[in-house]
Amino acid sequence: MSHSNNKTEQVLRSSGVDVRKCMRCGKCTATCPAFDEMEYHPHQFVYMVEKGEIEKLAASKSIYKCLSCFACVDRCPRGVEPAKLVEAVRLSVIREQGQNHLKTDSIPAMLDEDMPQQLLVTALRKYSK
Repeated sequence: MSHSNNKTEQVLRSSGVDVRKCMRCGKCTATCPAFDEMEYHPHQFVYMVEKGEIEKLAASKSIYKCLSCFACVDRCPRGVEPAKLVEAVRLSVIREQGQNHLKTDSIPAMLDEDMPQQLLVTALRKYSK
């Protein structure tokens, strides 16, 4: 299996999205409030993941322009969830860059009196692996 296939499988697995359900109606893109800012729109994300074009998506600023508002998810008549694909690609990029790690030494600088301690415990569990 090639590197591209591995990345596609990883994105599909972590998102839980079945891209084959997409019928290319474009309703997800029509409802997207970040449409004008995105190089690749929600319906294109679905199609590109299906075609294994993860590297193109990973290099695109579109993964950071998505608001994760899930309007595209709500609008889809087939239950495809484009925003989850965007998040999965974004997460794969962050993991590859090693930016998803939290070191205990960096926690004191993040603290303020309004921050719930549970947030820190959860973040440390999630981002220290």
